[in-house]
Amino acid sequence: MAMSRGRLCVAALLLGASLGASAPQDSVLVGTVTRVTDGDTVEVELSSGPITVRLGSIDAPEFDQPWAREATDALSRLVLHRSVDLAPIAQDRYDRMVAVVFLDDFNVNMHIVQEGHAWAYRQYLADPAYCRLEDEARKAGRGLWKGEAVAPWEWRHKVPV
Repeated sequence: MAMSRGRLCVAALLLGASLGASAPQDSVLVGTVTRVTDGDTVEVELSSGPITVRLGSIDAPEFDQPWAREATDALSRLVLHRSVDLAPIAQDRYDRMVAVVFLDDFNVNMHIVQEGHAWAYRQYLADPAYCRLEDEARKAGRGLWKGEAVAPWEWRHKVPV
């Protein structure tokens, strides 16, 4: 089965990313965020064209879940129409690039968790710092931790698709 050009490009990027892309100076891609889809997904315009990016290691509320709008707005305030560096991690089953998003040396993924707009996504987590940041946000009652919070992975199983 032939690999499409888009899949081939993403595969090449992911191979390069697996060789150590963990900081903005190591990022493979630079682009401008053109749209924030939800609290953990953005569209980025690269020199080669648009790409959908899922912020790695985090999971924000689903669109019909409490705090979804606030999480989306928080991410928009940070990155919309701004130049970002992407450190790719993987490609998900929806053909989105999973990446750490940076504004200069600022890790956007970690910031979203720290401010209480997303969970550390333990199923796909490599850096335990995300769990510490989530715990701090919980204890401080920031963001979604002001109320009863149901993790998105639990919400998806409760709500019929």
